Amino acid sequence: MKKLKEKAQAQKKHRAILLFSSLLLGAMIVAQAYFIVTIVDRIFLQGASVSELLPEFGGLLLVLLGRGLFTYINGRTGVRMASIVKKEFRAELLAKFRRNPMQASLKGQSGEKVSVMMDSIDEIEAFYTKYYPQMIQTTFVPIIILIAVFSVNWVSGLTMVITAPFIPIFMIIIGQKTQKKSEEQMEKLAAFSGRFLDTLQGLSTLKYFGRSKEQLEGIRESSINYREATMDVLKIAFLSTLMMEFVSMLSMAIIALEVGLRLVIYNQLSFFTAFFVLVLAPEYYTSLKELGSAFHAGRGSTGAANRVTSELEQEEQPVEWGDNRLLGSDSPPSIEFKRVGFTYGEGSFALKEISAEIAPFKEVAIVGKSGAGKTTFLHLLSGLVSPSEGEIIVDGRPIFSYQESAWFDQIGYISQNPYLFSGTIAENIAVGGTSQSTRAEIVIASEKAGIAELVEGLDDGYDTFVGEGGRGLSGGEKQRVALARAFLKMPSVVIFDEPTVGLDLQTERILQRSIKELAKGSTIITVAHRLHTIKNADQILFLAEGSLVASGTHEDLVTQVPEYAEMVAVQQGGDAS
Repeated sequence: MKKLKEKAQAQKKHRAILLFSSLLLGAMIVAQAYFIVTIVDRIFLQGASVSELLPEFGGLLLVLLGRGLFTYINGRTGVRMASIVKKEFRAELLAKFRRNPMQASLKGQSGEKVSVMMDSIDEIEAFYTKYYPQMIQTTFVPIIILIAVFSVNWVSGLTMVITAPFIPIFMIIIGQKTQKKSEEQMEKLAAFSGRFLDTLQGLSTLKYFGRSKEQLEGIRESSINYREATMDVLKIAFLSTLMMEFVSMLSMAIIALEVGLRLVIYNQLSFFTAFFVLVLAPEYYTSLKELGSAFHAGRGSTGAANRVTSELEQEEQPVEWGDNRLLGSDSPPSIEFKRVGFTYGEGSFALKEISAEIAPFKEVAIVGKSGAGKTTFLHLLSGLVSPSEGEIIVDGRPIFSYQESAWFDQIGYISQNPYLFSGTIAENIAVGGTSQSTRAEIVIASEKAGIAELVEGLDDGYDTFVGEGGRGLSGGEKQRVALARAFLKMPSVVIFDEPTVGLDLQTERILQRSIKELAKGSTIITVAHRLHTIKNADQILFLAEGSLVASGTHEDLVTQVPEYAEMVAVQQGGDAS
């Protein structure tokens, strides 16, 4: 709640409006009670006619309009404050994700981040639309009412002062429970939203592997957990309302008894005074009750704010590039990992003290079981993330001492599922080259990638439109478009992240032929599982549980590393069957 209050206090103009309108609202409530009591007293006890009280009726009408106006101003100001704070929080989150987009995408579910960005920030709104305006209003309105009551009957005023603390006491006791349950509710909502979005994004893959029903059950379980958490919050809200009503009704009953005895039995009060107190007493306790209800909403917002601030306060690992340019040599650079480590966060996967050298023009294979750290190794090598410890040396200099554009000009990255943008095939290939790439260069790159014949057979050729994500092309065709990008760019280091997974035999042959062509002028680094790809490598880096177990040729590792030999034996057995 501290962070939310700081955001509110920063909006001095809106706070001033809330303070001023709350003071006037308190005055309107007292004035309303005065005009009502005056009209009733003069008509029913003093026998005055309605025409004689037209000024009082006019005053009452103006007061009612004023009360409605200031209540509206309070609410409207709260909405404006909420809008500003939500915009600021979203801007801070976007800025954090933008500063290090790879870290943002690699850490946690994308669906969970969307839930924090949308649901959690929207939940913060209640603090500014309900709790904060009501807190300021309750700071002034009850005090103004007390002053008015004390001026006519100190005993009733003292009763109000004594009974009032019971409402905030119950409010604090129940509010602590509310915050805990609201935080649990937001966690369940984030889990439900995140799982639903991530499942939706991978629905086609789940369908292919027959796993959609399992995910359906997972979504159902997340939905039930969120429902139960919501019901727990509502139970506390209903209990809170019951306690507020009980305390306020009991307090008003005590005041009514005191006023009644002094008016009827002891004849110590006038009707005007007694009625004035009885009209103001419900207003006094209503203001406190409304703060209790708003306090419940504020606690709920605090749980949401904690999720947002937790996301904002997560340690960043920014990638900071220097201003040195890469050597102007045509030869690929030498690359060395010096005790490089990387972690996604406390308790998460970590890559530990990787030391390895990659010589120019070599074909290097990165192998290991799923989860060994192969893709993380590639992210570090490509400069997408920076090491938590150690250094990556390129041509004798730390990789991040170079200009970002200079290094990425040397890198070609082909993943399992290359991303294609909405546009023509020619435009998607041209993404890999410079802005001055000609159509002739695009055609040559396509021929080397083995996709030219396919493209030229289409009605619109290279101007054929493909949808976002490469809709309209198969996985193998998208791989060849990515290869064409690499041939257009001709980088000195080409990185393949399991490029042959899921491809048919013909497409794999084309891919292997293209890799051989690229290897003539580049260092080739491949994450691979298939035995024939591994065996052909000049150097194999074998990873296990985030550590580099061994480095060498296929023959060396088979004889020296039991884990590697076991992995090879499993593949040979599978091939034999």
